[in-house]
Amino acid sequence: MGPVAGADPCRPPRQNRRVHVEEITDPADDRIADYRALTDVELRTRWEPPHGLFIAEGELVLRRALRAGYPPRSFLVDAKRVDQLGDLDTGDAPVYAATPDVLQQATGFHVHRGVLASFRRRELPTVADVLATARRVVILEDVNNHTNLGAIFRAVAALGVDAVLLSPSCADPLYRRSVRVSMGEVFAVPYARLEPWPTGLDAVRAAGFTVLAMTPAPDAVPIQRLTPEQRVRVALLLGAEGAGLTAAAMAGSDVRVVIPMRRNVDSLNVAAATAVACWELGRDD
Repeated sequence: MGPVAGADPCRPPRQNRRVHVEEITDPADDRIADYRALTDVELRTRWEPPHGLFIAEGELVLRRALRAGYPPRSFLVDAKRVDQLGDLDTGDAPVYAATPDVLQQATGFHVHRGVLASFRRRELPTVADVLATARRVVILEDVNNHTNLGAIFRAVAALGVDAVLLSPSCADPLYRRSVRVSMGEVFAVPYARLEPWPTGLDAVRAAGFTVLAMTPAPDAVPIQRLTPEQRVRVALLLGAEGAGLTAAAMAGSDVRVVIPMRRNVDSLNVAAATAVACWELGRDD
């Protein structure tokens, strides 16, 4: 039998130990305040970054967060799944367990993966630090859909892109849905906020990158026809779903490129377009 889809090949065989667990019976218990109302995007946006935390959902994702060096604040699990943490070094982070009903009341949704963890955020690297060791980067403008953002990080990680730069208006890559959709790859890809926007693009070009603006415009260069010189160090610039890149961001690019479409389709979803373009730019590696 082959490997299970979604399994983490880097995870060592389990050597379970007895986990000290604190039982939670009240969904309003202050000990699990980190996990309250996880489906309320506005509330979580006000709570998580200012408190320096993020939530990982699912065993695979939380293991990747631990492996990436994010310090855990606490774990919250279905009482029947406590043994899943038996081989982890949870450090001083408490492990809370509750029934599915209590979990649902506290978080606002059915926690079907049965495992949550709260982690401390780390300070983001500077743009200069990110660019110093990168050959290919993706730059996003106004991408504020968490699902798209997570899918982009997963594609970037899989297709050999070194880093992601975000305009100030982009969504939080460490929001729970982004982390989950990325399958934890947001922990593997360095990212930074590119400010001021869009004049920060000047710093990208000054670092030796060719900025490629993705657009369905009829006069854009088909991405497969870029010259070898234009492929040496590239920064792929993409905009939000529907609106695309702003005129100001487009003006800060070096070349406008397009993925040729067929059957009168005008464009792809931004995450799909990112994946196709990243594959094309790295196909000769």
